[in-house]
Amino acid sequence: MRTRKRNTEEALSSKQNNSDTTRRTFLKLSAAALAVPWLPASKPSQAVEWVTTPQPIFPPSPKTRPWMEELPQVIVPVAHTDALVPPPTIEPNVSAGEAGRDAHQRYEELTGALGAPELYELRVVQNAEWVTHPDLPKQKVWAYRGSNPDATVPATIFAEYGAPVICRIYNDLPPDHVGFGTPEISTHLHNAHTPSESDGFPGDYYSINEAGPTLNRSGPEQGRGTFKDHFYPNIYAGYDELQNGIGDYREALGTLFYHDHTLDYTAPNVYRGLIGFYLLFDHIDSGDERDPRPSALRLPSHPYDYPLAFGDRRFTPLPDGQLFYDQLHAEGVLGDKVVINGKIEPVLRVAARKYRLRLLNSGPSRFYDLYLVNSRNAVQRFTYIANDGNLLPEALFNFTHVRLGVAERADIIVDFSKYPIGTELYLTNRLRQESTRKPKDSKAPGTRVMKFIVDRHPPEQDLSQVPRYLRPLPDMPSPEELESLPVRRWEFDRRNGLWQVNRQLVDVNRPRARVRQGSAEIWEFASTGGGWSHPIHSHFEEGIMLKKLVDGVEVPIPLHERGRKDSFVLDQTMTMVVFFRFRDFKGKYVMHCHNVIHEDHAMMIRWDLEGDEDDNEEPSA
Repeated sequence: MRTRKRNTEEALSSKQNNSDTTRRTFLKLSAAALAVPWLPASKPSQAVEWVTTPQPIFPPSPKTRPWMEELPQVIVPVAHTDALVPPPTIEPNVSAGEAGRDAHQRYEELTGALGAPELYELRVVQNAEWVTHPDLPKQKVWAYRGSNPDATVPATIFAEYGAPVICRIYNDLPPDHVGFGTPEISTHLHNAHTPSESDGFPGDYYSINEAGPTLNRSGPEQGRGTFKDHFYPNIYAGYDELQNGIGDYREALGTLFYHDHTLDYTAPNVYRGLIGFYLLFDHIDSGDERDPRPSALRLPSHPYDYPLAFGDRRFTPLPDGQLFYDQLHAEGVLGDKVVINGKIEPVLRVAARKYRLRLLNSGPSRFYDLYLVNSRNAVQRFTYIANDGNLLPEALFNFTHVRLGVAERADIIVDFSKYPIGTELYLTNRLRQESTRKPKDSKAPGTRVMKFIVDRHPPEQDLSQVPRYLRPLPDMPSPEELESLPVRRWEFDRRNGLWQVNRQLVDVNRPRARVRQGSAEIWEFASTGGGWSHPIHSHFEEGIMLKKLVDGVEVPIPLHERGRKDSFVLDQTMTMVVFFRFRDFKGKYVMHCHNVIHEDHAMMIRWDLEGDEDDNEEPSA
């Protein structure tokens, strides 16, 4: 399909030389297509419809027996490597096959202050032998693979604040790929405080054959390449403001994830499996429950610190039984199966002690309302400690459920020592959803998506803690200062069958906002109605919600949303008022709906972070 798609794009207009415009034009014409109730994954729909775009109806996935697959009891993180060959360079090493990018910002300054970067290597590969469930045939999936073959799925990196990282990401996908998804990549570390050239900007996609329209295209290959070096400084936001060599510890993130962000193809590429975890630790959230430092919270730590990525998927009827996605329709595909770390209805055997479970909704479009229940469906209680990767100011004890829009995360502490050996518990999703536009309602008992079996006593005493106070919030401006800040309003809507921001489609070559480095602003996220939900995500900085309004009436902000967040679930006639700071790096970033089906069709804007010297310059492409 890739060759056919490219030829169709070229045929649309011989006058359009901008590859972003060409790709976008094709999808704009094809997004509303709805030909037949079932389309083979390798054949695009042919019909075009501009105004009405009914939700496509696909056959249900084959039935699968529950609890047939077990997750590894201990995750194995990606190992760092002693050397990268060729060695990393500040400028892109195009002669060695690196894709085009701008030079690493502040590299010598930051590595000089913090030390030489730790080196990692990830390869984006195709695996045609993946077992999602034994009742289904083997699947052709894509994955990030670390340098150590024993690293578990999804690939997870452990990192430390104050210890920079260079992560080299190779694109080893087959360039002649046929089917949904595209063999170009652009990896976004969500929501790291990362310079623009390493952020995974959607227009910065690369492969050996193609380069995105916003890449630095200098050199003989014009931006194309087999790998790209990403510089993750692992500093807190507020580095310049505090002048303390590390930034504001109150701005720390803990549970981050990375995923593909290729323009127009984020949803299908993520659907094929391109996600991973990046866990950041510091002197407070140290990843060591035996840490003797007074500052350390001593939360449950590895191997009792376990990330879980939830994603919705759909499969074709047997005997084919393959992963299915329709990337041309603006409604995408709502999965009727939930995969957790790549497995359907898996089992995790746990020790009778406290665990930290890091829950991620990796998308592409299903929302979750997760309850922990016993075999009789009695609801169990846990402690909610982090939202969107940010430790809350205070732990929320005796919580019963976690609701997650796409890209939202929740860290919870479950004390399995309360249960006798042999106890079976279940994570149950009570949120009903019938379309990719929005969830419906939450209704008991829900669908069991994962089983825990308490099957052993831990080999040593559980010394972990769950203190009441976790991480304080940064200082906020006074009410008078907030009142004086500039306000930008972003309206999220659907028109002519496509998803839009302020009635415009995405253009990655032009910023819709120019933000001053070191400034603060108020951003209003507004849904103008229509009956859909949008998890809104802005790259680079977290925001703090000041107000939430429904039909113009202010409503209380839930306790778990009163900390720092990077994804804001905007429902139907809702408006959110969010405070943002913009610090430390410059360049191009995006803000978009993280229902990545909506993002691909084309609910996203580019915004640029600029310094004083940029006043008279055109934005870089």
